[in-house]
Amino acid sequence: MTAQKGSAFLLKIGDGAQPPAYQTVAGLRTTQMSVNGDTVVITHKESGGWRELLSGAGTRSVSVAASGIFLGSSAEAAIRAHALAGTIDDYELSFEDGEKLRGRFLVQRLDYAGDFNGERNYTLQLESSGAVLPA
Repeated sequence: MTAQKGSAFLLKIGDGAQPPAYQTVAGLRTTQMSVNGDTVVITHKESGGWRELLSGAGTRSVSVAASGIFLGSSAEAAIRAHALAGTIDDYELSFEDGEKLRGRFLVQRLDYAGDFNGERNYTLQLESSGAVLPA
């Protein structure tokens, strides 16, 4: 496996159509993805003192965090609209090697900040709703 550029890790938002077309969220400086899972413990008397887990069970989720410079793009406006409305939309994560993950996400958090004479920046947190699968 070769090293990949962080700048090629992109967050894209769907246009609301079915199937959705995806637009890159502009101005991102950092992007992070976490895959989370809860376990189902099935340890019993015959486990020999070792914990046993049930494969494929439990709850899985994907969290995406990103931050960047606000450029006023239509993708940023769509994210803001979803944050204010509490609605879920289609998102795509794409990587330098061509791999893509798609799923539906809720904007969990959207923060704006800016200095006098400086650019306005934002951070956002997305939480998956349903399966996140390779595209």
